[in-house]
Amino acid sequence: MDLLELLALILAGGGVWLWLDSLKAREIGRRAAEQACRDENMQFLDDTVAIRRVGWGRDDGGLLRLRRVYGFEYSDTGDNRRQGSVTLLGHEVELIHVRPQLFVVPRSEHTHENQH
Repeated sequence: MDLLELLALILAGGGVWLWLDSLKAREIGRRAAEQACRDENMQFLDDTVAIRRVGWGRDDGGLLRLRRVYGFEYSDTGDNRRQGSVTLLGHEVELIHVRPQLFVVPRSEHTHENQH
């Protein structure tokens, strides 16, 4: 196996890892958005989230992680569509936006409180 084949194999493996990791993160984001809508008595529409932005961020330990922002739609009256978003750092939910003025920061393991 020459260097070019090895490089191609490494790139293909990295692509597969990124794809599988993104599927897992998307499902975590979907569940978080659905739960946030349920908690606020709103209807989570289309049962899906769509990627809006991908970047880098550091977690509390200083490790570099992928930060993904997913968009979703919900309804507060049943006959309209509103935009929401859920932000993940790695596989941890960082922030959920479900109303124009409501941002939900998920419960911290240390404080056991939700912050609005």
